[in-house]
Amino acid sequence: MEEEELECPNSSSEKRYFPESLDSSEGNEEGILACEDLELNPFDGLPYSSRYYKLLKEREDLPIWKEKYSFMENLLQSQIVIVSGDAKCGKSSQVPQWCAEYCLSIHYQHGGVVCTQVHKQTVVQLALRVADEMDVNIGHEVGYMIPFENCCTSETILRYCTDDMLQREMMSSPFLGSYGVIILDDIHERSIATDVLLGLLKDVLLARPELKLIINSSPHLISKLSSYYGNVPLIEVKNKYPVEVVYLSGAQKESFESILRLIFEIHHSGEKGDIVVFLACEQDIEKAYEIICQEGSNINPDLGELVVVPLYPKEKCALFKPNDETEKRCQVYQRRVVLTASSGESLIWSNTVKFVIDVGVERRKVYNPRIRANSLVTQPISRSQAEIRKQILGSSSPGKLFCLYSEEFASEDMRPLKPAEMQEANLTSMVLFMKRIDIAGLGHCDFMNRPAPESLMQALEDLDYLAALDNDGNLSEFGIIMSEFPLDPQLAKSILASCEFDCVDEMLTVAAMVTAPNCFSHLPRGAEEAALSCWKTFLHPEGDHFTLINIYKAYQDMALNSTSEYCVEKWCHDYFLNCSALGMADVIRAELLEIIKRIELPYTEPAFGSKENTLNIRKALLSGYFMQIARDVDGSGNYLMLTHKQVAQLHPLSCYSVTKKMPEWVLFHKFSISDNNYIRIASEISPELFMQLAPQYYFSNLPPSESKDILQQVMDHLSPISTMKKEQKMCEKCPETTEQRCTIQ
Repeated sequence: MEEEELECPNSSSEKRYFPESLDSSEGNEEGILACEDLELNPFDGLPYSSRYYKLLKEREDLPIWKEKYSFMENLLQSQIVIVSGDAKCGKSSQVPQWCAEYCLSIHYQHGGVVCTQVHKQTVVQLALRVADEMDVNIGHEVGYMIPFENCCTSETILRYCTDDMLQREMMSSPFLGSYGVIILDDIHERSIATDVLLGLLKDVLLARPELKLIINSSPHLISKLSSYYGNVPLIEVKNKYPVEVVYLSGAQKESFESILRLIFEIHHSGEKGDIVVFLACEQDIEKAYEIICQEGSNINPDLGELVVVPLYPKEKCALFKPNDETEKRCQVYQRRVVLTASSGESLIWSNTVKFVIDVGVERRKVYNPRIRANSLVTQPISRSQAEIRKQILGSSSPGKLFCLYSEEFASEDMRPLKPAEMQEANLTSMVLFMKRIDIAGLGHCDFMNRPAPESLMQALEDLDYLAALDNDGNLSEFGIIMSEFPLDPQLAKSILASCEFDCVDEMLTVAAMVTAPNCFSHLPRGAEEAALSCWKTFLHPEGDHFTLINIYKAYQDMALNSTSEYCVEKWCHDYFLNCSALGMADVIRAELLEIIKRIELPYTEPAFGSKENTLNIRKALLSGYFMQIARDVDGSGNYLMLTHKQVAQLHPLSCYSVTKKMPEWVLFHKFSISDNNYIRIASEISPELFMQLAPQYYFSNLPPSESKDILQQVMDHLSPISTMKKEQKMCEKCPETTEQRCTIQ
């Protein structure tokens, strides 16, 4: 640690707010040391730096700080504590530190602290912030775990992680014995993993009386949580924000014009502060970005630069508190206009935000189990979401919220709470996890909101089609291995099938590329032609999955042959590729390969490009994605889904769209019902291959259609011997027995 001028805190700053009852013994030298000349950090034994005391003063100004003593008393006396507080009250950063102090005081005899978040960017930034406030090293005393990245050691005291990472940890450690305190944060976002953890931890708490559970939530969900967990201590953090709310009735119909007018009125007023605009979807972000940049170029330079920052939903980026130099520069020369379609709960906002413009609607994905597809539905946000967007303005100086809707709209059309993801999403991955955890005796889960029976049945049916369940409805050996992969069950099944078809290397690349963010960059206006020309060099005639392999191989070759990261970034920039997304694909692929080696699955050398390898990749893909097949019904690119009557087109960036060669049958990775029903990531298959690899009882359950009749004719022409072998391989399952054994504990 570099030597710094140390500042000794005054008596109010140095007070640790420990109840006397928390001390394990009088005169304990491992407790909090008194400040004489230097105060030592009890977590690493080193003297505190001057920055620690500077940050401590900031922490003491947080609304939650005055509740520390009450929280510590309740933590000592109760197994469950609920903390209710608005955004920016400090609960996500301070409560975990107080829990770490508690664990330190009892010498970590029950384990350390883990705090869950919904979004991985929030996890990383909170861990960095808290390590700074605790004056310790990130990755040692404080760490984080997000999908495909672990920045912790066995000695880490406080871990931040995504809720799905803690859920996956329960597969190997069902009772989470490494932790003495578990903090569930962002509860109000109602993600599937958080709701599952809320239910499972009820049983874990009964099995481990020494375990503490802290639940952080916004005030809107408190009554529901109280009835769910019973009479448990509640810490309420009161926080009043000086926010002026302006309702603009009728502005919603012409939202873009209203947004532009407001932005330029604010900028011309000379009032300092950044602007955050909440839009409905990614397409609206792109449209607004284009218009504001175009109009902003005509602004008087004396007013300062208008910097437009698009935050796309898939990135879930956040504005973080800038350093003093950046903040000063922004106030003098720049005003940021942040465009986002996020719900707002997960973002950590800078104190420079003084204006919020809210359109009051969002585009949500709602899963339809009958057709196995998401629908993109535009609907009003909830009142709780609207309130949280207002709280983003909380700071010492007044802020202003412009609502592009009326008060009547807010009271009559907005729901009180955000819907639980469990009631709107595909539950196949969740059911696979629940079946896996049932092996440890934790299969029963008391959900806060019960998922729809139809969604559960569809998830069980899909797992049965994927051979993940045995005849009793429990996980098969196949299903257990599938659950080891942090992937969609269909993708996990394709990887397992690739072991049989000798194309593991290629399938790992496909799995990594479709799991990572989109490898194609967002294009600036006018760059479409140049980008398409660059992307054509990677196109593979066999399909989009093969094109993704080409892109990854080109990126990997460039990374191996380059002398610096700059060269790789420049190459990606020149080819309009997302360098960070390709880097993430590299990390994901490495972890998937580790799983393959750990569970000792067969791995063959890559043979990409050969005719046999191409066929094998198709077979592996079909083994997992036989439920996602479409046929061109008129020869002009109108694809009818095999499982329902939705018609879709191939995405404009598909290799088939670019080359204008439309295959009759395709296997696809993604499809959503929206304004433009695009099939994304598609590769050609033959009906003969489909009939060889799709389960017979799945085919029998398909609704009547012309496509099914064609497939029936193909099956009739297959040799009786191969048909017999296939029926034996599929264990002669039938729809009736399938339906009977689709039960969840």
